[in-house]
Amino acid sequence: MPAEGVNTQKELNPLANAERQFEEAAARLNLPPGVKEFIKRPRRVTIQSLPVQMDDGSIRVFTGYRVQHSIIRGPAKGGIRYHPGVTLEEVEALAAWMTWKCAVVNIPFGGGKGGIVCEPDKLSKTELERLTRRYAADLSDLFGPESDVPAPDVNTNEQVMAWIVDTYSMHERRTEYAVVTGKPLEVGGSAGRREATGRGVLFCVREACEHLKRPLRGATVAVQGFGNVGSVSADLMAKDGARIVAVSDVTGGVQNPEGLDVPALIRYAADHRGVKGFPAGKPLTTSIVEHGCDILVPAALENVITADNAERVRARIVAEGANGPTTPDADRVLQKKGLFVIPDILCNSGGVTVSYFEWVQNRMGLYWPEAEVNQRLEHTMVHAFRDVLAKSLEHHVDMRVAAFMVAIERVVKVIMLRGVYA
Repeated sequence: MPAEGVNTQKELNPLANAERQFEEAAARLNLPPGVKEFIKRPRRVTIQSLPVQMDDGSIRVFTGYRVQHSIIRGPAKGGIRYHPGVTLEEVEALAAWMTWKCAVVNIPFGGGKGGIVCEPDKLSKTELERLTRRYAADLSDLFGPESDVPAPDVNTNEQVMAWIVDTYSMHERRTEYAVVTGKPLEVGGSAGRREATGRGVLFCVREACEHLKRPLRGATVAVQGFGNVGSVSADLMAKDGARIVAVSDVTGGVQNPEGLDVPALIRYAADHRGVKGFPAGKPLTTSIVEHGCDILVPAALENVITADNAERVRARIVAEGANGPTTPDADRVLQKKGLFVIPDILCNSGGVTVSYFEWVQNRMGLYWPEAEVNQRLEHTMVHAFRDVLAKSLEHHVDMRVAAFMVAIERVVKVIMLRGVYA
């Protein structure tokens, strides 16, 4: 089986996909003249050349991006990814999705995203630190608790966030934990943050199962991508009684129709840097998106379900743990097949929700126990799901269009109340 997440087609454009999703929902709303264009365009786009001294003394220049799509509802919010395939269009799309994601769960943030074109696994820890600090220093006038609040994303983690906190704090001459989220607990992080995105996927899947009158206990689940989101959602769904029958990542895939031992698989993947070769399962011989299951969780990168493979998706529920895993053309196929798709801007919003909780705790200087964080997260996710479902039923549209309609309406409402300063 080819490694999951490797796109063998001509590169698909995430920005075009994001704009198509926006346009489809916006066309159903009676938006005031000019407002649609205002909320569609990014507020600010920053491109950086980042010179970094490598361990051998040479200088290497990396390209970095930071896009603020919107600050209408609050500070720009969105992660930073380190990946060789990062492009400006990808970052613009992800920033826009963050605007709609924050609005769907009704937290007071706008949308932002960042990225650096690099291969982090080929950099030493000291080189990675210097690159991170250079990026943070270059954007220190843009970042801030009330202006732009980054977080981890693909190939970034708590340690990277701690370096950004320190760099920003040195420039400000004071310690400022609220400048980023997804930090270590010792540096102002929140209990439950690491598991939040995967836990949010679980809450959405529970609600979908209840709506469809299909029990989660005993349901079969396939998970594409076994990083933070995929592993946590698989573990939590297994604890709810689901059978995780297939898992894949960049190294390959593994299946067991009786159900994989998820905790053992998590340990194996950590030790072997992937799921390939897990002894308590058999290798996958086809793409995991085509695997027979009740629930499919794409939890890796964009453009996994395309027009080329959507007809072969056999799940009843698709829970989008990743950003942009389904192209608009594939979406139409899935809807015609009668699949229930929980869109990314709803399904994977648990991470940004607990990022908001972390930001609030930093601002208050008061920290909540994990049980309280999880309770608040469930309350937020369940209400968001039900808001979107109600919009879907009211307007006879799929859940993705409904989620965008909910989000756009909330952003536009704030614009109409605030007015346009000119």
